[in-house]
Amino acid sequence: MVRFRRPSRAAVLVVALSAVLAGSACTAERSASDTAAHRNTPTQPDRRTEHSPIPFTGGETRTDEDPQSTFGVDVDTASYGYARRLINDGRLPDGADIRPEEFVNAFDQEYPEPAGDGFAIHVDGARLPDRHRPEPAGDVRLLRVGLQTRGEDPATRPDAALTFVVDVSGSMREPGRLDLVQDALHTLVDQLRDTDSVAIVAFSREARTIRKMTRAGDADALHDAIDSLKTQNSTNLEAGLELGYRVARDGFREGASNRVILLSDGLANVGNDTAEPILARVHEEAAKQIALLGVGVGSDYGDSLMEQLADRGDGFVVYVSEPEQAREVFVRRLPATLAVRALDAKVQVTFDPAAVRAYRLIGYANRAIADEDFRDDRVDGGEVGPGHSVTALYAVRVNDRVPAGARVATVDVRWLDPQDRSASETSSGVTAGALTGEFEAAPARLRVCYAAGYFAEALRGGSEATYADLATVADRAAGETEDRQVDDLAKVIRRAGTLD
Repeated sequence: MVRFRRPSRAAVLVVALSAVLAGSACTAERSASDTAAHRNTPTQPDRRTEHSPIPFTGGETRTDEDPQSTFGVDVDTASYGYARRLINDGRLPDGADIRPEEFVNAFDQEYPEPAGDGFAIHVDGARLPDRHRPEPAGDVRLLRVGLQTRGEDPATRPDAALTFVVDVSGSMREPGRLDLVQDALHTLVDQLRDTDSVAIVAFSREARTIRKMTRAGDADALHDAIDSLKTQNSTNLEAGLELGYRVARDGFREGASNRVILLSDGLANVGNDTAEPILARVHEEAAKQIALLGVGVGSDYGDSLMEQLADRGDGFVVYVSEPEQAREVFVRRLPATLAVRALDAKVQVTFDPAAVRAYRLIGYANRAIADEDFRDDRVDGGEVGPGHSVTALYAVRVNDRVPAGARVATVDVRWLDPQDRSASETSSGVTAGALTGEFEAAPARLRVCYAAGYFAEALRGGSEATYADLATVADRAAGETEDRQVDDLAKVIRRAGTLD
């Protein structure tokens, strides 16, 4: 039977769902004894949000009170994707829903890759633009901390065992939701290897198994299952995830990449509709063997819930709405592999009080980790796949007359090997001289980070940079990088300026 594929739909999510083949493999490659050891490891509360830096004027942290900034890495980009969708639709997003780190991480950085597993650290900076108005006024510099993992050849990836948990509630009836999901699933099935396998779970008021784990070589059966998806009534996200993990566990394949992929608008209204109770019920099932990828859709979207689910489910979340945007995000940014480079990755930046008076991390508020937990491997960090980059921006208030050779900060990164859970660390430093260059002469990608990060700050009510000035920065960087995504950023910033 020939199926009509609308290109404007099929192209959107297929690349997003190819992030399954890009984000990270499950840790099924671990031995059974390693899995048991992990389950027997003493647990402690997730304390990522308990660390609250001592406030300083302008939201800064004084180095004489707390010279260390510690956080779990984050490769999510959904906050930018959804904000972009709303702005293009003529609405400003709620400032409370903006996560600046996801704006920054939505753009390519072109960091050099490390030769082996783990991370390469890239640290640089510049003065802020002349028109930037730090609060309070003073000598504030921009510091960029970039991490990069090694890519991988998609031809060598392990097989995939993918369980799709599809929202078929009434809210998914809107164009660009379930129809987009179905067309993308059709296309993805046609692209998978015959030795990959797929299961499909649907949920509305209740959850049901549409197709148990089936080899992709039986494509007709999978296409029929996808065609059978119809919207119904309420949204019981809890039931969908519970059944999804159960089906994934039943179809678990040793040595394959096992993952649950939630496709939803995140608007739960039946059962538990917050992340913590839902993930508490499925966390033991997941046990870091079956990570969660969230794919968000829809003009009304439960961004916060989807982000929390992905974070606690040891995965990540993306948002898609347009074919071109999806190709940029999922084809260009995510390598087509099924390996994990790092588990529970954390970053600790230690500032030298002799050189830095205060600092402010732009974003990562819900990824903060207590400084003393940096080397406590029971405390959750972030999962990073092959070819991923992670960027953190700091506004750094330097002391007077600091020599160019003085150490400003030391960056330490710690992560666990996905196979044997052994811990590794790497570090790098930056001197004051690296932060003295004029902004206009800084690398184009650094200027893109500034535009994206402070755009998020402006949407949250910040007044240090105007929409017009940020759009100009993005425009110039787009011309130098010839990156259409950066050109689009400039347009979105200008559009936001007309709505403010």
